[in-house]
Amino acid sequence: MAESRARRAFGPVVLLGLVGSGAAAIGGHKEMLTIPEATLRAAGGIAPSVADRSVEFPLAGALALVALACWGVLLVTRGWVRRVVAALGLLAAAGIFAVVVVGGFVQDDQASTDLAARLGLDGSAVDAGRTSWLWVALLGALVALVAAGLAVRLVPSWPEMGSRYDAPTSGAATTAAGKEPEEQSNLDLWKSLDEGGDPTAD
Repeated sequence: MAESRARRAFGPVVLLGLVGSGAAAIGGHKEMLTIPEATLRAAGGIAPSVADRSVEFPLAGALALVALACWGVLLVTRGWVRRVVAALGLLAAAGIFAVVVVGGFVQDDQASTDLAARLGLDGSAVDAGRTSWLWVALLGALVALVAAGLAVRLVPSWPEMGSRYDAPTSGAATTAAGKEPEEQSNLDLWKSLDEGGDPTAD
């Protein structure tokens, strides 16, 4: 019964992982902290482009792409390789979460100071706020983390892709090259038909 439930969880968990990793990948490549235009104008500065007054966390975006790739690989692998990929996805999701939390909540004051210095303003006069993309990346990382944790636990019970999808072995290639007697006789029969022969004549 428990194994049956684990097998049924395969689709939902994979979908959850893809959605979470995808959201983190999108959010991770956007501005996470930014100084609003109104704040800059009040501080006596001009309002530059969003890129000039924002901070991104490129490591979060890169880790999200790794997590996303892990879910794709997990679908087509088996055995211990699949377990390793699931564990790698868990590490990547944990990395995204850590980067967003540290950058957006622990080191946000330092980011505000660096942005103010870049814009030639007094660091105490401006404060970089968290953007909606930071929350998207954080939520996506959390969802991906939960899904990857479930994958690590349940992956031994999940259905695997059949061996027929594997690359043909040398034995299979030899069989294809040297056809079985029955296949060879069928081939001769079709050749005879192409040449106008009547298979019922005998």
